[in-house]
Amino acid sequence: MTTPQFNYEPLTPTAFLARSSVVFADRVGVIDGDVRFTYAEFYERCQRFAGALRAQGIAPGDRVAVLAGNTHVLLAAHYAVPLAGAVLVALNTRITAADIAYVLRHAGARVLVYDDAFTETALEACNQARRAMPSFESDPQIDVLAIRAGGDGDELERLIGNAQTFRHELDDERSLLAINYTSGTTGQPKGVMYHHRGAYLQALAMALHMGLTSDSVYLWTLPMFHCNGWCFPWAVTIMGGTHLCLRKVDAPTIWRHLRESGVTHLCAAPTVLTMIAWDPSAAPVTRPVRMATGGAPPTPALLERLAALNLDVTHLYGLTETYGPAGICEWRSAWSDLPIAEQARIKARQGVANAIGETMRVVDDQGRDVPPDATTMGELAIRGNNLMLGYYRDDEATRKACPDGWFRTGDLGVRHTDDYIELRDRAKDIIISGGENISSVEIERALNQHDAVLEVAVVAALDEKWGEVPVAFVTLKEGVQANADALIEHVRARLARFKAPKRVVFGPLPKTSTGKVQKNVLRERLRNA
Repeated sequence: MTTPQFNYEPLTPTAFLARSSVVFADRVGVIDGDVRFTYAEFYERCQRFAGALRAQGIAPGDRVAVLAGNTHVLLAAHYAVPLAGAVLVALNTRITAADIAYVLRHAGARVLVYDDAFTETALEACNQARRAMPSFESDPQIDVLAIRAGGDGDELERLIGNAQTFRHELDDERSLLAINYTSGTTGQPKGVMYHHRGAYLQALAMALHMGLTSDSVYLWTLPMFHCNGWCFPWAVTIMGGTHLCLRKVDAPTIWRHLRESGVTHLCAAPTVLTMIAWDPSAAPVTRPVRMATGGAPPTPALLERLAALNLDVTHLYGLTETYGPAGICEWRSAWSDLPIAEQARIKARQGVANAIGETMRVVDDQGRDVPPDATTMGELAIRGNNLMLGYYRDDEATRKACPDGWFRTGDLGVRHTDDYIELRDRAKDIIISGGENISSVEIERALNQHDAVLEVAVVAALDEKWGEVPVAFVTLKEGVQANADALIEHVRARLARFKAPKRVVFGPLPKTSTGKVQKNVLRERLRNA
């Protein structure tokens, strides 16, 4: 006779919604324009969504792609797809139909749920995916079922309305939960595989570090498709907070919600924080709002501006491969008494591993830890429960990324004496000029200290004499002027003269869909100049 197992339950983030549907049954958990769901209503809806997918022939392990903005549809998919036993593929809404078709083929998606706003792109992507050859010779030709959400004759709503509730019983917490595709700036995008256990634990870490409670109102300024929204679709639900969906990132709309909707938390790329901070409608809010950012450290000017607006920033660090934020600049209360410039210097650090991660390392070419002297550079290496299963259908890339059981991030940095890590550059962004290594981040930080500079990116340009030289691309604050010579002299006053940019190019910076500056585009501009 087999004894029932009573002391183990596979971890899955869908459990958070099951709990909140009881504990916070009558609390409004989701707001999307005029659409509102209590947690009890949202859980039943997600189970019916899962039942609708099963009725369309979706079996455990099948991939379900979703093309939608920050709406209740994509939020529900984060529960409904795994409740159906399937794998979620949240698509970047800003890429082309051809790019989406590639993802559909590579993932082998059986279904594409798409928002009515993306009808043309979605249908063209499906057509291209059907016509193209399979990604692998062993694959059958795919036929993607497209289901429209929203608009007249909402197909998804009809299917959900006619469906029975369904909940797949998970037996392996390390089974595939989601596939998130990288931006593919250096080739075809890679599919990063998330498992249930990792998403469950990462969501707990985000709820803990950001201080989410049942009174929290989380404004969706970060794309949900990006690293599954850093696992906040699940983190907010853990505590019974309110998801406030935002279909378009627009500074005046954000400020309206900050004033009128009781917003307590949001996450955003540094460029979005900059947009918020200097928007004409910006004014101090009556209650503190916690904001998390990653991708680049906040500048002293930005920190000072946000503090004056009663907006408190936490600096996070991570990649698609780490479920979003793997590191956090864990703030110590004593630091709050320091001058803003000193606070900014500390907040520039990527910090330490989050609460569920293993200690982050900085290693040399031989995989040995560099000394904690804040000077010796190495590559940041990470491992733990919040690391991907690997790259989907790309064992070679997985092996290269994890040569010794530690994932190599491609980010170069130093370790301080207090074990806080500070990145100095991406490995591919280091500028080698006359045999000297120059950190593009170091130059960017110096330029950001100039009162006229709003945003800056520094890349290498080929040079006959030095091999490479730094070139700065700069966006100035509105109504403020500065010339190239003044900015170059500003850097020379702060860094070694050979590190100063040889040229300054003014204008807006090209960015990815998640707000990161596309340095590859800037390098290409210089090559073609």
